[in-house]
Amino acid sequence: MLEPQDLYAWEPKGLAVVDMALAQESAGLVMLYHFDGYIDAGETGEQIVEKLLDTLPNQVVARFDHDRLVDYRARRPLLTFRRDKWAEYETPAIDVRLVQDATGAPFLLLSGPEPDVEWERFSLAVRQVVERLGVRLSVNFHGIPMGVPHTRPVGITPHGNRTDLMPGHRSPFDEAQVPGSAESLVEYRLSEAGHDVLGVAAHVPHYVSRSSYPDAALTTLEAITAATGLVLPGVAHSLRTEARLTQDEISRQIGEGDEELISLVQGLEHQYDAVAGAETRGNLVAEAVDLPSADEIGLEFERFLAEREGEG
Repeated sequence: MLEPQDLYAWEPKGLAVVDMALAQESAGLVMLYHFDGYIDAGETGEQIVEKLLDTLPNQVVARFDHDRLVDYRARRPLLTFRRDKWAEYETPAIDVRLVQDATGAPFLLLSGPEPDVEWERFSLAVRQVVERLGVRLSVNFHGIPMGVPHTRPVGITPHGNRTDLMPGHRSPFDEAQVPGSAESLVEYRLSEAGHDVLGVAAHVPHYVSRSSYPDAALTTLEAITAATGLVLPGVAHSLRTEARLTQDEISRQIGEGDEELISLVQGLEHQYDAVAGAETRGNLVAEAVDLPSADEIGLEFERFLAEREGEG
């Protein structure tokens, strides 16, 4: 295997700022990470990344070699043509940035398009970054399509080796094989190397999973801030406002929809309430409820991924 450090380059100014921050943060920094292009129902992770970068001070600490990691023919970057010439090019960027929360506390954000190749080498490179930058906890986040209604609170499945940071949440799954991702492999390899990792997967109603669903992003953000201590009220407020508007629009569209769609939502509500009631009573089989099997979960993931690739 080629050397992992050849995949990224440090930005000297950003690295110097991180070193100064580490001098004051003896416990280490939190690193959030999310990659575009794989399963992210409701654009859950994408919304959080966009809000963080749009609303908070940040600067680049390290840049990954996108020219080696991104397959341009699979995901063609956009070029803008104006009148008689090419005027702009949206260069893919996989960066580690130092961000400051509302209190000025520093944290790291690794984001960009999901690498198409060299996942093992990329995972080793991320591990090197984590160790060099004194990361105490790495947190990834995304949405997964589930048979749940939009009229109920968004569920969360924590994963990784620090699920204790999200008490009160547990996985509804026993075992399932799903198509892999660079994000998941990074979590697996970091955990394998003894680093603390937490994953946050929001349950997004499958009938809105290909649209932006701010409720999922807001619930995920709140879970992240509770687990890490980061203070992000501006991001939360923006997502909360968008969530209210989106809920109103979904309700309007369903109200104007056919009986089949209305029956679908009502059926999901009954199933959700039955499971929630059984959990409260401490008996998961107290009601006759059809929970998804491992095969059904895998097929749902594959179907969602195929639809995303088809749209691309």
